[in-house]
Amino acid sequence: METKGFYILANDVVYDQLIALLNSIEINVNQELPICIIPYDNRLEKVKSEIKNRPNLTLFDNQESINRWEEFADKVWAAHPRNQESKATRPRWYKGHLQRKFVAFDGEFDHFVFYEADNLAMKPVDDVFEKLNDYDFVFNDWEHRKPTETAALNIPLIEKSGFYTDTEVRPKIHDASFFGGKKGLFSPQELAELENKLINQREVEWINRIGWWDDVFLFNYLTLRCERPIYNFTQSPNGQERTGNCADRDPFVNIDNVLYNEQGLKPIHRIHYMNYSSADFVRLCQGEDVNICYQDIFLHYRFLKNPEQKPTQLVPANSLTKATRKFQGIVGKIKRTIS
Repeated sequence: METKGFYILANDVVYDQLIALLNSIEINVNQELPICIIPYDNRLEKVKSEIKNRPNLTLFDNQESINRWEEFADKVWAAHPRNQESKATRPRWYKGHLQRKFVAFDGEFDHFVFYEADNLAMKPVDDVFEKLNDYDFVFNDWEHRKPTETAALNIPLIEKSGFYTDTEVRPKIHDASFFGGKKGLFSPQELAELENKLINQREVEWINRIGWWDDVFLFNYLTLRCERPIYNFTQSPNGQERTGNCADRDPFVNIDNVLYNEQGLKPIHRIHYMNYSSADFVRLCQGEDVNICYQDIFLHYRFLKNPEQKPTQLVPANSLTKATRKFQGIVGKIKRTIS
């Protein structure tokens, strides 16, 4: 019998976001399907404690899968021309963020939906699972509309290769913060073949230089080159399925703590709090007004099961606190650069 479930990439750093997402899935999506936490890294004390309190929650523990994806990605990025030319410092988060979501393809669920922790679920995903009957990957984002120079893939270079045209590549470009997929895609043999194309045939240059360390850029190469069917709800012929999802970009309407697309009040799969740091959410949960769009919605789900702990008033940080944080950020950046 086909198994279904959810994966979430998380650790203790994003604990507040994880709790909010788990509660939103339980209320708005499904309270019975199992959820597996993919460990971003080993900071998991709070996560493991939460797993004990939720019977449908488990921790991904296939270390062999984690290792193979890490080794694959390390080889790919080491071969990327920007890495070889500039010796640029990769972001601190790249090591875990880059590969680990891909272990979902080695996991326990035959069909699954993946959420990054900086999302809140707003409606059931039955339509995603339905699409997985006909497609191997299902997305809901507008990445395919990005300008050519900032797209995940170097489309002009790919066109020169003769393998694909712009009209073939462009519709397949996608995000990686929310997607549906299937168990068994990217087997060790297939991944070895893709590694050969990337490194020995220099197709690593197809990955846009501006995002050479980012998981979504690598994921786009993999989904394009494996040539499996892709569906993106933002390209649906049904206008009711084409919605926004970004908290800091798209306008939404709040109806009983569920967000809807402002135009047409269309249901959205998720609200994505991209461009906000995990530290912002920690401060928000401590009662600081950090000016996050739809932060009232986040607080609702974060403290859904313990409303007595929810801040009763949000107060902005004072000038001294802001200046101290800015200074600490500069010092940290210097240390990372010289380390």
